[in-house]
Amino acid sequence: MSVRVSEAYQALTTETVIRVVEPLDLFPDSSRLTVKEVGDGNLNLVFRIIDPETGRSVVVKQALPYAKVVGESWPLTLDRNRIESEALRLAARYVPELVPAVHHTDETLALTVMEDLSSHVILRKGWIEGSQFPELAGHIGTYVAKTLFYTSDFYLHPFEKKELVKRFINPELCKITEDLVFTDPFFDHETNDFPDGLRPAVERLWNDTDLRREAGKLKYDFLTRAEALVHGDLHSGSIFATRDSTKVIDQEFAFFGPFGFDLGQFFANVVLNWISQEWHARDPEKRSAIREELLSVISGTWDTFVRVLDELWTREAREVYASVPGVKEAFLARVFEDAVGFAGCEVIRRTIGLAHVADLDSIEDSELQIRLKEKALRLGSVLIKERSSVRTTDDLLAAIREVGA
Repeated sequence: MSVRVSEAYQALTTETVIRVVEPLDLFPDSSRLTVKEVGDGNLNLVFRIIDPETGRSVVVKQALPYAKVVGESWPLTLDRNRIESEALRLAARYVPELVPAVHHTDETLALTVMEDLSSHVILRKGWIEGSQFPELAGHIGTYVAKTLFYTSDFYLHPFEKKELVKRFINPELCKITEDLVFTDPFFDHETNDFPDGLRPAVERLWNDTDLRREAGKLKYDFLTRAEALVHGDLHSGSIFATRDSTKVIDQEFAFFGPFGFDLGQFFANVVLNWISQEWHARDPEKRSAIREELLSVISGTWDTFVRVLDELWTREAREVYASVPGVKEAFLARVFEDAVGFAGCEVIRRTIGLAHVADLDSIEDSELQIRLKEKALRLGSVLIKERSSVRTTDDLLAAIREVGA
């Protein structure tokens, strides 16, 4: 596969990126700007540009025509930059306080100039260090509820919804999710990556026909249910936070998919950190407190999601069936079941698939790391196979505690 790249496209460097921001009048004097490459993700270049005299700064994110984590052998569409920029601007209509401001987009260079979030910490890093974010659950629950509702058939005219679906067709990024989340980890595939000591647990997973069947059902839901504009990659590395502020970034995987997908990915990353705290929080009392706080993030996120969605549904739903008794309740029950199943897939893929999480991989005790990854695989399997019986957040938290004990 090849990627169409304009002749005018060029990958930026710390020397050339300043030319991008000079015409935007964001800084009074471009001659004194300093630049630092700060990207640590798998796909893109990210630069921070700062005026040392005023302290004003912005971030420039540029898509590469390949996956940075692999190299040019994995070509990747540059259109993901447009999708990310449009998704950010659309989210800003409904939750402007929860996304970075977009200053400029250049489709030829496949870049976006946006608000610098250096005052925030990457949520994954903060969690690993044991930091708490009291407003996080409310913010993520609100973000997911509003961005999904306002891009769904419950709110949009069918013509407007289908036009948006067209704008956010995202086959290449979706294919990454289809493969790396829903397929490869459940088979002996070359993209999988895990220590030799974990192989017995992995082979048990591969030989679990019930698990594969249920994972296949979840993959089909991901492939076919264009319910609302989902973030598509809502893990703890895609969220910047402080104690009172939350910013959701990296919307390049955005597409129209199942309501429960973003919630499932977020829940999974809470769970992975919860498991990893056996290493990161050595003091038992501190570990217990951190873990309870993490579990409250799951319940608080879901509670906020339900509350905000209920308010929007009651006040602004335009679909005639939205007023029929029982429709909302049945819909929310299915969303929760989906979220639990999607969380299970994400837990498994982040444990043995191509892209891991530092929560587990940074554990220096190799025997403990393998033991905790075994727990992650067991929990992921439970969430996938038993999702229909996990009906409430209490059920979900009980399952996490039982497997993690």
